[in-house]
Amino acid sequence: MIILRSQREIEKIRKACLIVAEILERLKERVQPGITTWDLDALSEEMAIERSAKPAFKGYHGYPYSLCTSVNFEVVHGMPSKKTVLKEGDIISLDFGVSIDGYFGDSAVTLPVGQINPDALALCSTAEASLYEGIARAAIGNRLSDISHAIQTYVETRGFSVVREFVGHGIGQALHEPPQIPNYGPPGKGVKLKAGMVFAIEPMINLGRADVEVLDDRWTAVTVDRRLSAHFEHTVAVTQNGPDILTRLAVSV
Repeated sequence: MIILRSQREIEKIRKACLIVAEILERLKERVQPGITTWDLDALSEEMAIERSAKPAFKGYHGYPYSLCTSVNFEVVHGMPSKKTVLKEGDIISLDFGVSIDGYFGDSAVTLPVGQINPDALALCSTAEASLYEGIARAAIGNRLSDISHAIQTYVETRGFSVVREFVGHGIGQALHEPPQIPNYGPPGKGVKLKAGMVFAIEPMINLGRADVEVLDDRWTAVTVDRRLSAHFEHTVAVTQNGPDILTRLAVSV
């Protein structure tokens, strides 16, 4: 069942989302050659606690960290490590969520580490742009798969591939709520979108093949061909005035 949120509830979700956005903005400043993913995780947890929020991922189905740090060919759920030192030319996805006052926010960005090559830059730019293509379809009267189709079309017409195994999701009083939101599929399918629906829309796209596998740590998903992957995510409310991106900062922090 998809829960329709009141404006009061959406504002509670926004509170969590803005904390996530602020923390990701701070982490961006620290992404540079020489820092470890372990350091980024520690910073994310520290900043969440400073804001009286609880990291949403830590302990979720046994995940031991606050932040997902997916480097280069890691697609999602990369685990922070003292051994993973970022170097010039890497790309890294930072996926982070918090809960506060009983509501959740969730967002992800993929960032360059120093100067990156043109293929990596194009991959990241396409992934981010595809997110906004999907968000634009999160409007009253559209169907759920209109979001999915817009993302897939944008990505594949530019020569990249869309990951099938991982999807976006509803969000609110739980980190993952119905519905699932694939990043591929035909238009005009699924539920009709209504005001009050809140979604975490998150395209994951690859430079090479779409196929992925999960490593022995049972969390880290990587591309089978070990080519680069990028991931972007926003939490979005469907409203009478169109899509409302809850994890977008209104002002610089």
